[in-house]
Amino acid sequence: MSRVQYYVAASADGYIADRENHLDWLLQYGFEAYQDHYDAFLAEVGALAMGASTYEFVLGQEEAWAYGDLPTWVFTHRELPRVPGADLRFTGGDVAAQLGSMLDSAGGRNLWVVGGGRLAAQFADADLLDELWLTAMPIVLGAGHPVLPTARHKDLRLQRTTHFEGGAVELRYALQPGRQVWPE
Repeated sequence: MSRVQYYVAASADGYIADRENHLDWLLQYGFEAYQDHYDAFLAEVGALAMGASTYEFVLGQEEAWAYGDLPTWVFTHRELPRVPGADLRFTGGDVAAQLGSMLDSAGGRNLWVVGGGRLAAQFADADLLDELWLTAMPIVLGAGHPVLPTARHKDLRLQRTTHFEGGAVELRYALQPGRQVWPE
């Protein structure tokens, strides 16, 4: 059965990007220690969902499209450039309205919510996010863009931990249905 997963790295104090929306602090750790783990995660992914900021970040890396032929939904309200050969579906729609199409395209594999906390929070607030795979990096930023800025409390159930060389720890959680925090 497909799961909707938010796989992300963050500072120890819970930020995925710094105050200026930069990731230099994260990129300093490199990818070698995490590559095998990432490859195993990605092998179970059948489709992606990402916000416009994450998409633009990926485009700015000046490398080939990193996600091969995986169908990718980009949630945006503006016109963005296309990556030749990539299976991209731009939408301004609600995550709940797109979920069925995304899971169908995943072909029984998982849906990865890539990058941005705001998009992941939309899935979580709609009780559509099954798992949070959070790699806590050994750094404190003090402020920035939070991991999961939900409007509802989310109870998490720890499923597994993975320790990486250099002090990072992946915490794999299952999300429980939320309780409303803010009036609708």
